Parts: sequence; structure tokens; C-alpha cells
Amino acid sequence: MDISYKVGEFEGPLDLLLHLLQKNKLNIYDIPIAQVLDQYMDAIREMQESDMEVASEFLEMAARLVQMKSYMLLPKHDEGEQLRAELTGELIEYQLCQEAARRLAMQAVGGDLFVREPDEPEPDPIYRRTHSADEIREAYYAAAGRGKRRQPPPVQAFSGVISRKIVSVSSKIVFVLRRLRERASVSYRSLYDGAKSRSDLVATFLAVLELIKANRIRVDGEGEEQTVRVGAVTGGEDIPLTVTGEETMITEG
Repeated sequence: MDISYKVGEFEGPLDLLLHLLQKNKLNIYDIPIAQVLDQYMDAIREMQESDMEVASEFLEMAARLVQMKSYMLLPKHDEGEQLRAELTGELIEYQLCQEAARRLAMQAVGGDLFVREPDEPEPDPIYRRTHSADEIREAYYAAAGRGKRRQPPPVQAFSGVISRKIVSVSSKIVFVLRRLRERASVSYRSLYDGAKSRSDLVATFLAVLELIKANRIRVDGEGEEQTVRVGAVTGGEDIPLTVTGEETMITEG
């Protein structure tokens, strides 16, 4: 069995080489031997300056890198490429072993721990907490407030809705017919000049629609030039305009 050495934070020369490749983002399948050798020797010198005993296997790896670099300087460096391929295979295998060891370590965490099923706690029917008088008073006010929220809203809450002006469509029909009795034709826009609220506008619009539907008036022109005239559309028959039942009311709001 081979003896494993750990110098500083590295467990061997392959661990140091792999660290240098990852730190400098170098391709493990195309290792630049000259660059890696310089960085590797710098790391060895730092170990020696820190009074660390550098294991022989670290020095042996340094000799391998020097040998590879010397082969790479020759015109034909097939043997150097073979040595670099061997080193690449060793690094890949070491990297896979590290990953497998990391996964096994994660799976082994808690493997020797045994726990029992949790017990069902027995409820305690006795309230054992103590409260000050201020806390009890605040709790009472909170409960009383919730009770009030369940009651129907007061009449004052509807005063804004009830007091709103109600405009009937029939009153606007009478208004439009009176305007046309005074003048044979009026501009469509002038029918809305006296409107004081949105309810007036809506009721006037519905009144015009009812009168057009009954062929009592017609609207000619487009846009700002629209005019309202007395009489049915050409070829149409007058339909009696009657208002029965409850009048249509428009509530302001």
C-alpha cells in the first residue's frame, strides 16, 4: 500500500497540479507544460520557504514536468506528447476519484444516526399564563370591536348614496322635444350644455336613443357638425313613443 503524504493543503502532486489548472482555467486535455512547470516550481519554493518538508513525490513530479518540457523543445516531440497524455489521464482519474469521494461523503452524513418516532404531546386544558390588567383590558376592547364589526352599518353610511340626485330618462325626452319645438333643428352637442352631472349626460343620451328608435327625431352629420332634427328618417314610419310602468332612473355617482 502506497503511503499518502499531505503537504500544506495538498494531498499529493496530482492535487497540486489539478489546483493550478483550475486556478488558471487551463485545459486539462491540452496542458501547457512550460506554464504549469513554472507555477508548480513556485509552489514548491513557497513550501520550502515556509519550512515545510516537501515529500519526495512532489519532487518526482517536478522532475517529470522538466523532462516533458525538454522533450517539447525538440523538433519531434512524440515522446513528450505521450508523457503529457499519461499525465492528463492521471489527472482525470484523480479528479473522478475526488468527485466520487465527495458524493460518498455526502451520502454518509447521518448514516449512523437513529431516531425514534416523535411522541404525540398531550394537550393541557389549563391556561397557565398570567396577564396584567392592561393586557386584559386591551383584549376586551379588541373582542368588543370585533362584535361591532358584525353589526349592520349605520344609516349614516348610506347618506351619501341616498342624497344623490336621480335623473329620469322621460324628463330628458320632454327636454329634447321642447328644444326641438322651439327650433326645427339644434346641434347634437347643445343638448348636453346644461348637464350638471354625469347622470344628466347619461339620461340625455338615453333619451336621444329612445326618440331615434321611435322615429321622432333624426341625427344628421358627423362629429362636431351633427344636428338633431324633428321627424323620422326618410322612408321610416313613426312609432308611438309611450312610457309605461316605472320610469328609467339614472342615479348620480
